[in-house]
Amino acid sequence: MGILERKEREREEMRRLILEAAQKLFLANGYEKVSIRNIADEIEYSPATIYLYFKDKNELFFALHQQAFRKLINEFAPIAHLQKPMDKLEEMGRLYIRFAFENPELFDLMFIMNAPMEAIECREDIWDDGHQAFHVLQNVVQECIDSGAIKHPDAERAGLLIWSMVHGLAALFLRKRMMIFGEERKKTLMDEAYDLFVQTIRKGL
Repeated sequence: MGILERKEREREEMRRLILEAAQKLFLANGYEKVSIRNIADEIEYSPATIYLYFKDKNELFFALHQQAFRKLINEFAPIAHLQKPMDKLEEMGRLYIRFAFENPELFDLMFIMNAPMEAIECREDIWDDGHQAFHVLQNVVQECIDSGAIKHPDAERAGLLIWSMVHGLAALFLRKRMMIFGEERKKTLMDEAYDLFVQTIRKGL
């Protein structure tokens, strides 16, 4: 391994450590209460080291958002192998819920954790990855409209409705709001609710 290659690998490793520490502290203590010094202490480096990689806390938060949304988009890859648009839509919802269950901390960071909007508005490409994730859904909904499976003519509005429902189920489960149904029943009930939602969409949105 050459010197330049080794330095680049070391740089990527340090960036990964910084992001992991920032995510851990943001989720544990809240965005507002975490400082660059806190993050530096977590990885046992000086704050100056972090500033070599990120100009401020906002940019750190933005990088975490980008990373999380790219992972979500990659989760949707299997739908490309399905032929029927409604099958794609149904599977996409299941993949979204699975992503939330398997990555609860990322889901929290992306959608639930409070943080000032300037934390992501500091970049011109704000929500590019978020937009891309929604556009994957919107495109599938448009396929459903074109095939006649969905009657509503606006893929954006229909997509938002569908996302809201699936997102809501995942958020209710992860935030333990489904405990009212009992530990043994909550997961089964959520699956049944999703199946009912899919049946409703198939019958005529």
